[in-house]
Amino acid sequence: MTALTVNERPVRIEIDPQTPLLWALRDAANLTGTKYGCGVGDCGACMVLVDGEALRSCLITLAEAEGRYITTIEGLSRDRSHPVQQALVAEQAIQCGYCTPGIAIAAASLLARNPAPSEDEIKQAVPNLCRCGVYPRLVRAIQRAGRVARRQERISAAPAPGIDPADAAVAVPAMRPAPAPSGD
Repeated sequence: MTALTVNERPVRIEIDPQTPLLWALRDAANLTGTKYGCGVGDCGACMVLVDGEALRSCLITLAEAEGRYITTIEGLSRDRSHPVQQALVAEQAIQCGYCTPGIAIAAASLLARNPAPSEDEIKQAVPNLCRCGVYPRLVRAIQRAGRVARRQERISAAPAPGIDPADAAVAVPAMRPAPAPSGD
C-alpha cells in the first residue's frame, strides 16, 4: 500500500507500486482532471505538482510518489479561482480543454517560482502541447495570471461552477437563461 498526500489529503493507494502515478490518480483516486495524452512524457496533459514541481505523472511510478505531496488540477483550486485558471478563461486560451489541466499546473508551478515571467521563460516552463494552437493566448494568460497573483490586476471571468443560471446571467450578460416556453 502506497501512502501519499493528494490535494492536501493523506491517501493510501492499494495497487501495484510500479503503476504510473497518472493511472493511480485517475483509476484509484478518481481524479480524472489529470489527462492521458501520450504516455511517454511528450505532451504534458498529465502534469501534476509533485512537492510543488510540475511533473508528468505518466513518467512517475506510484512508488516514486510515496510520501510526496501531489496536487492535481482538482486541488489547484476547488472553485477555479486560481489566477491561472481565471486568466486562461479571460484570455480565451481554452479551446477543446484537453490540454488545459496540464497547462494550468505547469503555469501555476512557474508563477510560484517567478511571478513575472518573460515570454521565453513561459515557453521553457510550459512545454505542453496544444492541438488547438492557442500558444500566443497562453503566454498572455500566464503573464496576466502573474499580474493577478502580484495584485496588479483583477479578472472578472466566468462565474464559479455551481452558480445559479440567473445569477450567472447578471455576472456574465452573454449567459442568458433560455426563455420560458410560451404555452402556445
